[in-house]
Amino acid sequence: MIKGFVGFLVVAAVVVALFEIAPPMMTNYSFQDDLKTVALMDGANFQKTDDDVRLDVLRKAQEHDLPIQPKQITVQRIGTPGLAAVYVAADYSVTVNLPGYSFDMHFSPNSGNKGF
Repeated sequence: MIKGFVGFLVVAAVVVALFEIAPPMMTNYSFQDDLKTVALMDGANFQKTDDDVRLDVLRKAQEHDLPIQPKQITVQRIGTPGLAAVYVAADYSVTVNLPGYSFDMHFSPNSGNKGF
């Protein structure tokens, strides 16, 4: 009887942890996809400055309710003959609150390979 109860508590704790941990991970995955889109679209637009790209990334972060400040966003121009591209990266942490325990999950999404 006690083994069954302890087993149930362990399963319940795992389920609660998954429901708290999964949303930030899925949000990061979606945000990384948005970074790739921003880099692709802004890289093709020669009139966009680094600050414009940074603002586009901040808008996407706000759509996902992410705690990102402009200084946490890296924008690099990659210019090769016949190809202009933009590399975008962000660095942020999200606090996960479990019953009786809190921790920070650190994420570093980016737009892909800097070398293209």
